[in-house]
Amino acid sequence: MYHYYNEAAECLPRSQLSALQSERLRVQIKRVYDNVPHYRKAFDKAGIAPGDITSIADIAKLPFTTKQDMRDNYPYELFAVPMNEVVRIHASSGTTGKQTVVGYTRADLAVWGEVMARTLGAGGVTASDIGHISYGYGLFTGGLGGNIGSETIGAATIPASVGNTKRQVTILQDFKPTFILCTPSYALTIAEYLEDNGISADTLSLKYGFFGAEPWTEQMRTEIERKLHLKSFDIYGLSEIIGPGVAYECEAQSGLHVAEDHFYLEIIDPDTGEVLPDGQQGEIVFTCLTKEALPLIRYRTRDVGTKISEPCKCGRTHVRLSKPQGRTDDMLIIRGVNVFPSQVEAVLLDLGYLSPYYQLIVDREGNLDRLTVLVELTEEHFTAEISQIEELKRKIAAAVQSMLGLAVSVKLVSPKSIDRFEGKAVRVIDNRDKAFRAS
Repeated sequence: MYHYYNEAAECLPRSQLSALQSERLRVQIKRVYDNVPHYRKAFDKAGIAPGDITSIADIAKLPFTTKQDMRDNYPYELFAVPMNEVVRIHASSGTTGKQTVVGYTRADLAVWGEVMARTLGAGGVTASDIGHISYGYGLFTGGLGGNIGSETIGAATIPASVGNTKRQVTILQDFKPTFILCTPSYALTIAEYLEDNGISADTLSLKYGFFGAEPWTEQMRTEIERKLHLKSFDIYGLSEIIGPGVAYECEAQSGLHVAEDHFYLEIIDPDTGEVLPDGQQGEIVFTCLTKEALPLIRYRTRDVGTKISEPCKCGRTHVRLSKPQGRTDDMLIIRGVNVFPSQVEAVLLDLGYLSPYYQLIVDREGNLDRLTVLVELTEEHFTAEISQIEELKRKIAAAVQSMLGLAVSVKLVSPKSIDRFEGKAVRVIDNRDKAFRAS
């Protein structure tokens, strides 16, 4: 039996869904043309008037929006409503430039609550559950996004935020939440704390976990479920579109259902901008069909994924998105080979006896790129004979090379020597720019 929060919307017949998308797109295009100078200029430059967009099939005529457009219009110039209608502001961390600022009207917050309630409901959460929200609260959308979904579905909600793992575990034991939202890497940090302190996961009441904000593999899912004794679900979102809740797994766990009545999905060739056929991997692009404050049109997320149109056995009619493999701007190109951190993670966890903590270090020696895989040893392997550790290095190097078609160096480090992150894990350290600047 599959569970829903809003079965009528989630299982809307495709013909009705397409008609709804077309109507909402027409309204949205007129709204941004009338109220956002950036879009008026972009549409005029492309020779497009709002009346040219009559159905969702016309969306490919429209220009793309990029993160640079958001920075160029910092902070509020892409807003389509006056500031007296904006009731919430969030922003990105700004680690690669100016922060990208996003705003919400009251109606936008209602949509956010709706899609996050669908996310939790798809995993089986009901008003009888208790939620532990361990994403960061503040300008990052994770904490308040999880919070609004939990409250919308009617669950008792614990705004635990991040940090102080000891306190988090005490809350998990004493308050008895039945579901948790956090990054998958932080879920493993909680599991590690339990193990280090001799605490059985059976002392917790967790039944479901909803994990996102960073790429993670099926192997990591298995690891989390084994260590925390729960069923884990992938969730996907980004601040620019609404935050978490853009797409979510159901209990069939065969891709993430996009909330298509609010967010229209395209997959494009990142080099040409051409829309790709369903089932082909490319860059994920979203159009906000109902957002009022920040209604982005054809926003290039830089995330890499695949659209799945085949019906899901859960009965939901909305298209699915494959588990995003990574980001086009996180993808490493090493000696002509495309490398995603998630590929290396899959290899390490497939070996079955390694810690799930790793980093990829990229250096340039002369004109040659060199990739080193930093892998944290378990306590068991740390005390092994030197010959056994050397054999382990050879096995890891061979397995990674088989996956990537690329020779790598492997460096084994002591347990707990790789930084733990309460938010998104840092998987890549690329020193090539430093080498270039120093030359």
